[in-house]
Amino acid sequence: MISNPLFQTKTPLLNEGRPEQKREELLDYFNKTFDIDEQLFEAFFNLEAVYHKADPLRHPLIFYFGHTATFYINKLIISKIINERVDARMESMFAIGVDEMSWDDLDTSHYEWPTFDEVLNYRNKVRNIVSKLIQTLPLELPIGWENPFWIILMGIEHQRIHIETSSVLIRQVSIQYLKAIPTWKICTESSTAPENSFVYAEGQRLRLGKSFNDPIYGWDNEYGTYLCDIKSFKASKYLCSNGEFLQFIEAGGYQDSSYWTEEGWNWKIYKDAKNPFFWINSENGWKLRLVFTEIAMPWNWPVEVNYLEAKAFCNWKGEQSGLPVRLPSEEEWTLLYQQANIPDQPFWASAPGNINMEHYQSPCPVNQFKFGEFYDLIGNVWQWTETPITGYEGFKVHPSYDDFSAPTFDTKHNLIKGGSWISTGNEATGKARYAFRRHFHQHAGFRYVESAIPVTVPNQKYETDLQIVRYCEAQFGGDFLGIKNYYSQIAEIAVQYAGDSKRNALDVGCRTGRTTLELAKGFDHVTGLDFTARNIRVAVQLRETGTFNYLFPEEGELQSYQTINLKDLGLADLTQKVEFLQSDASNMKSIFVGYDLVLINDILDQMYNPRHFLKGVHKRINPGGRLIVATGFDWSEECTIKENWVGGHRKAGEQIWGEDDLKSLLKETFVKIDGTIKIPSVTRINKRKFSYNTIEVTVWEKK
Repeated sequence: MISNPLFQTKTPLLNEGRPEQKREELLDYFNKTFDIDEQLFEAFFNLEAVYHKADPLRHPLIFYFGHTATFYINKLIISKIINERVDARMESMFAIGVDEMSWDDLDTSHYEWPTFDEVLNYRNKVRNIVSKLIQTLPLELPIGWENPFWIILMGIEHQRIHIETSSVLIRQVSIQYLKAIPTWKICTESSTAPENSFVYAEGQRLRLGKSFNDPIYGWDNEYGTYLCDIKSFKASKYLCSNGEFLQFIEAGGYQDSSYWTEEGWNWKIYKDAKNPFFWINSENGWKLRLVFTEIAMPWNWPVEVNYLEAKAFCNWKGEQSGLPVRLPSEEEWTLLYQQANIPDQPFWASAPGNINMEHYQSPCPVNQFKFGEFYDLIGNVWQWTETPITGYEGFKVHPSYDDFSAPTFDTKHNLIKGGSWISTGNEATGKARYAFRRHFHQHAGFRYVESAIPVTVPNQKYETDLQIVRYCEAQFGGDFLGIKNYYSQIAEIAVQYAGDSKRNALDVGCRTGRTTLELAKGFDHVTGLDFTARNIRVAVQLRETGTFNYLFPEEGELQSYQTINLKDLGLADLTQKVEFLQSDASNMKSIFVGYDLVLINDILDQMYNPRHFLKGVHKRINPGGRLIVATGFDWSEECTIKENWVGGHRKAGEQIWGEDDLKSLLKETFVKIDGTIKIPSVTRINKRKFSYNTIEVTVWEKK
């Protein structure tokens, strides 16, 4: 039934085979991934549409066409596998902005998007670079986190995610701009919906998570261990079909707030939702929008809804049946999956369900792919769960992609499991864990369960990520050892040395946001930038709610519960004057210009190319504006290759100190004001241990 040879690929095994054979396999996997990505855009007969937003909360599709290529280059540079950019402008423009995160820059008026052909030409250059790396980099098996080929696989699997998410956006483009992709096979089987029923599932003890020597590529949230005891429950034999969901609609489910959570009803009112997003109520009856076409409603296909709609249906179903009906937890979904003994993607001869694009390039009837007594345990559409995503015990962030999982650990992103018809690569593996905001539209539906045991959903989360906790304590924890808080002190100095104009300021390296907020005492508007989304997430929550909770390690396993409260710090009234965005300081977007003050906030020695930043920083500052550089010049080749250090090295046998090198980089465009200011900075490590640093601050006026 395979309609296209591109759809015969599987995520590779990383622990077996000969290196040269594995190299050929990876090259084939990479090239087919690029081909599928580009084939998806064959659906456009009018490329004007790729510059329109299909979804107001996401970028136009030209962004995603560029993003999947720039991801390779940005991660290869961060990982120090390459050190030269292909196109710095594109690699900045297409770097960030793929989820509905409030720190994404989604104002497309900021951008002059390149032409489609320019992006295609860029993609070809990237393709050649990565192909050459695959063919020439030393390759040893197994391929683990520290292996350069892991970064290449990261790019491939990331691109396969976007094949699916871009298809969801294309599904929202006006049909007038689209045409059929000739090699795609749309399922034509359609009839009335089968009668759904409950099937008993025996409870048992489960182990979730994967080990770090697992032979299949995984994202960081998949690793670790979670042991749990699952009580017996009943689950629906089929995924909820369009026909079954129609009963909810006809019963007035979209008009009765009693079935909806508060979040769900607010969304329903805001969107004026009356039916699932991809349903079309036409004069000739209901139709279903697919990626590039519309068809008469196939009532026996799975309904595609967001979590909020699925939850409302379950509440209605429970009222009708008198049974406790809800969505399954991640653990319950895993129990059904494990008890069915489904082979994982690399080990199947043919996909056992409607997944990996092997059978159809669309959904299909809910009673077509059987797994024991259940249908569609994997594939067809993703399945919403009641479980907000978080890390398992032993979770570690991959250093080259620290914002893949951790920003979603906010109790606002629920797990989807099982994959869809277009899920390929890692997405089609049993231990894959993806999560989206509950209002998000994806190729996702649901199975419901009968169980009186509620799923515990945390309402208030205490941050435990040690790096984030340390920054929270350093920035908001107060004064330590009798030394004034560095992050408030540097803001005071910045305001003091600012020129006559105090309209816009830029805080580069804002981390969790303290200095950005303090700067707002003296400026009309302040933008805080940080490379790490985990940091930005804290700052954004503080801006939105005024509070943030974290657990601080005091002694051994003993921790203290800490709460940041902006009102207590006198910062609550300043939140409307600040914004927080994620950005790579070594390759900042061109939109960050027009500032009266730019503060480099103890981040210079953590950039991978600080010299490049300093040579161009004058373009971001207004005439007469100020640049403040605060740094400890604490260079390490782990963060910055030596040729990009500012000081801390020798040239022709002579010692080059940081302040002298800084002056040589800035002298053509800036004049130094006053002498160097030295500020002590104390970070609390635990109850008894502190880290002390001296930060050197220099102030420069733009000529």
